[in-house]
Amino acid sequence: MAGGAPVPIPVKEKGPIILCMEDIKEIADKNLPDVARDFFNSGSTYQSTIAENGSAFNKYRLRSRVLVDVANLSTSTTCLDRKIKFPLCISPAGLQGMAHPEGELATSRACAKSGINMAISSFANYPVHEITSAGGGNVNYAMQLYMMKDRALQESIIKAAEDAGCKAIFLTADSPVLGVRYNEWRNDFRTPDGLGFPVLGWTTEKIRGQTHDSGFMAFNDDSHSWAESLPWLRSKTKMQIWIKGVLTAEDTELAIQHGCDGIIVSNHGGRQLDGVPATIDALIECVDAAKGKIPVHVDGGFRRGTDIFIALALGADCVWVGRPAIWGLAYDGQTGVEKMLELLYEDFRRCMALCGCTNVSDIKRSCLSRMGIDGMLRRLD
Repeated sequence: MAGGAPVPIPVKEKGPIILCMEDIKEIADKNLPDVARDFFNSGSTYQSTIAENGSAFNKYRLRSRVLVDVANLSTSTTCLDRKIKFPLCISPAGLQGMAHPEGELATSRACAKSGINMAISSFANYPVHEITSAGGGNVNYAMQLYMMKDRALQESIIKAAEDAGCKAIFLTADSPVLGVRYNEWRNDFRTPDGLGFPVLGWTTEKIRGQTHDSGFMAFNDDSHSWAESLPWLRSKTKMQIWIKGVLTAEDTELAIQHGCDGIIVSNHGGRQLDGVPATIDALIECVDAAKGKIPVHVDGGFRRGTDIFIALALGADCVWVGRPAIWGLAYDGQTGVEKMLELLYEDFRRCMALCGCTNVSDIKRSCLSRMGIDGMLRRLD
């Protein structure tokens, strides 16, 4: 430097420097076998929806505020009858054992340490009671289900979830058939040897003898319906019943009519029907249709704390993430998931402070502007 001033010498930490979700994903992608990486990261058909899940946030601008006292800012909210650290939980992503040997157990422990909730996939690689036990009583869980042809098996899964202390059923309603996933077909994807699906009672030998696609179609009930499925579930459990996969006002209204406890605005991570809206774009329609009668949660494409803020400003009560947890596992197991959650928390908290919000309830549409097709920025409220 000029004048003989001291030259700053950066102090480097041991190991990789992790500053954002992209850093975690980069390492995770290197650690995962090609087939596993393709399975976790790809969407359906031409990848349009999975791409828009992330890019759709770019239409919004944050309206920062000044001279607001944020010394006592609180990020906490309530989800599944429990106070959580901030409005984010872990989605029911299957096959976590393919990302890390401890799979859902590591994710469960990370959720407990981070003060958030978790949903368990029907395609989990550990039994429900082991996953909930790993949380040590510090996590509220939801059990993700499909409507199944074998109703006796489905009833046994519900009973196991109740016995394990789960608070809700997340009924995945957007999958009468699987989406077209070219990468799985090209790779002839099959669950790796040694991994079973104990929730479904499937051994590794059974799973390896069929493709992921054919295995799903063999047990999934494509005759599911509002009129039949919801009353049947209500007759079998006292757990909350949420509908996962809602993208329209019409289905939001039907969820209310059928007495559902909440909805998750979701397009299955872009893995079902390619060409449907990004979930952040579908969210407003669903929130407006709900009219505050039921909670509205959302997943799909959330990679930054500011993304969570945008969703809450548009009316969501909570956000769920799936792939980031997989990347955290592939990066460094439980520690990797905790790091991922820490990044999202710190970014969300900072965004709240800079937008002048001292509580989650302060986050409203007036906190956002949206870029119009005419290039003009307009406030939302």
